[in-house]
Amino acid sequence: MLGVMDVICWLLLAAVFILIEIISLGLTTIWFAGGAFVAAIAALAGADIVIQVALFTVVSVVLLVVTRPIAKKYLDSKTEKTNAEALVGQNAIVLDEVNNLSGTGRAKINGMEWTARSKEDSVVIPVGATAKVVNIIGVKLILEQCMDVPKEGTDDVSMSDENISEAAAAKDAEPGDIQIV
Repeated sequence: MLGVMDVICWLLLAAVFILIEIISLGLTTIWFAGGAFVAAIAALAGADIVIQVALFTVVSVVLLVVTRPIAKKYLDSKTEKTNAEALVGQNAIVLDEVNNLSGTGRAKINGMEWTARSKEDSVVIPVGATAKVVNIIGVKLILEQCMDVPKEGTDDVSMSDENISEAAAAKDAEPGDIQIV
């Protein structure tokens, strides 16, 4: 009679682990349910309680360590980037000078205006410049100045008319009002 009680206890424990897994969806307790099922089979076969507990422990740990990473890989592969995450790697147009030290900066990407900060505090990104989005922290774009954009103090004024027009429109100014120094 004791063997039947062991089987029932292990099956109830497996049911509890399955219930917890259904609620949490963390791919953690399901493996312990597998260990409990193996222990229930051992109890049904008449194995001693020490062997049942050992089987439960070993099977649970092996399932957790070996199969969880594989299962997570296949289940997580179907997740899609959010709209914001999809912006990382794209270029934005700087509307207000990005200067971390003064806490200023605004950029436009895909028709949306964002608060912007430079990846490095020492780098100031000028109005109209093209900058690559390297990260998004909260509601702020973290930008890295593109290499083909002239830096302050150079004579190269190769900014495109489109960048100048967009920056001017954002500031409610005429394209001719923006001066490139």
